[in-house]
Amino acid sequence: MVEVWPSRAGSWSTPYVAVLRSRIRAQRSYRLSFASEVFSAIVMGLIEFAEVWLVFRTARVLGGLDLDAALLLFGLSHSSFALSQVLFGHLDTLPALIRMGQLDAYHLRPQPLLLQLITSDISLRRFARAAVAIGVLGIALVRNDIDWGLKTTALLTLTMSGGVALFGGVFVCAAGLQFFLIDGSELTNSFTYGGSFAATQPASVFPTPMRLLFGFAIPVAFTAYLPTLALLRLPGPPLLPAWLAWLIPLATLWVWLLALYLWRLGTRHYQGGGG
Repeated sequence: MVEVWPSRAGSWSTPYVAVLRSRIRAQRSYRLSFASEVFSAIVMGLIEFAEVWLVFRTARVLGGLDLDAALLLFGLSHSSFALSQVLFGHLDTLPALIRMGQLDAYHLRPQPLLLQLITSDISLRRFARAAVAIGVLGIALVRNDIDWGLKTTALLTLTMSGGVALFGGVFVCAAGLQFFLIDGSELTNSFTYGGSFAATQPASVFPTPMRLLFGFAIPVAFTAYLPTLALLRLPGPPLLPAWLAWLIPLATLWVWLLALYLWRLGTRHYQGGGG
């Protein structure tokens, strides 16, 4: 009899997959609660869309973008952020884990701490918010005059995958800072959720310091604004020309280098729950 051993790829991922499956089953067990959470997530997504729609219905053109272009901007930014929030959003609970000493249990397991936390939970209701944003994105791709071809498809693919990864890096940056701030979630939320809000705005309306901040320091402009300019063949404002949209891998790499540095710095600073 030949004993078949699991592959290395399967063996290292098995604990993470098992935890995620148990989390998903737990959420689906309480159907009424799950349905209400999904409904509330859809409503929140629609409210966020309504805010953009009302602004551009009133202003007509803002920062060189009309309503159809704003739909594309909203769809790209919110799709990337919502999908990233599904994967990384539960890192917001890290301050509670630190205060209650529950983070120490993660250190006892023979897996990387960050990977454990990322795969420790998944909120299915957040897919509803992503569905609203993806629906708006689909409408925007139809309404706008886009020159479809291999180049456009490549840019959209690069933008969506890079946007999810970039926002994920921002979540990890915020988590690394929590080891020093503990109760500073409001401050870090200004970069995560504030960055998401900034990504939905035409960066051309920002003053120069904010263009530098959201264009290069926390480069959320790469997730939607720059790709919108490139897809619609618009030139872009000073400091943020449209061709920069193709450099989203470099922007994502910068964010993740900063994120891993802050995470390493934070975990070395952590001294335990004291229990």
